Amino acid sequence: MGLTSSSSRSRRFVLIVLVLISVTIITVDVRGGSNRAISGLKSYARDALRPVRQGINAIVQPIDSFFIGAVDYRSVVSANARLRQENAALQRRLLERDGAGTELETLLREEHLPWAKGIKKVPAEVIADSISNFVDTVQLDKGRDNGVGVGMPVVGGAGLIGRVIEASHTTSTVLLISDPSSSVGVRLGRGGTVGLARGQGADKSLKVDYVAPFTKVKKGEIAYTSGLQDSLYPPGIPVGKVIQAHSSTNSLQESITLRPLAALGQLQFVEVLEWQTPP
Repeated sequence: MGLTSSSSRSRRFVLIVLVLISVTIITVDVRGGSNRAISGLKSYARDALRPVRQGINAIVQPIDSFFIGAVDYRSVVSANARLRQENAALQRRLLERDGAGTELETLLREEHLPWAKGIKKVPAEVIADSISNFVDTVQLDKGRDNGVGVGMPVVGGAGLIGRVIEASHTTSTVLLISDPSSSVGVRLGRGGTVGLARGQGADKSLKVDYVAPFTKVKKGEIAYTSGLQDSLYPPGIPVGKVIQAHSSTNSLQESITLRPLAALGQLQFVEVLEWQTPP
């Protein structure tokens, strides 16, 4: 035990001496006193202190890598979310153009709605999901100070996500189209069949009402906002894709369900449309 303690003290003494020598060398070198003898001492000091440096690096580098990795990970996640949003937004614009190329184009010309001329969009980020099991909402980081008002439609990803129901100065709350109290007037596919898409709860499909039985509706068709008089939404915004459509002799309407085009459970970046229902 005594020998071990003595050996440990000896190693610490040598380490201290080496550190002092290194400091002295650096001081002399900085003051311009570098010569061949000093260069030799510097080389010796580097070799002697190499195990010390390696030990310090073994401790510091994993910590440094952890923090760098954490920062890089957050950056990658945010960048990926933005790329997904941009890709989905491009898909939505293509769908909007496709929808406006049929019956909606005539409707837009006749009604002279702001959507035909383009609507100002307020980019926002989702900062919280619904705090209740009874309503399906999200909270945004933009409010009245940014031009966001109650009733404004909100799009995200490839389609419509809902409308603003509350707005403070700095935040706002959006009622998602999946909420059971939500309803959206839609036109189905190129045929222009009008119906009303209703929410059935989070992570569930939308149910379309008021479509006459045996109406020809194809699976895979896109439903767009109809934009008819007193509508809560402008026309031509993609809402969902038909995943089921069938008729029954005893039914008073076609049984149609839509899958929302926007991934409502994975929202991060959205756009609020500065649009109000025309008076």
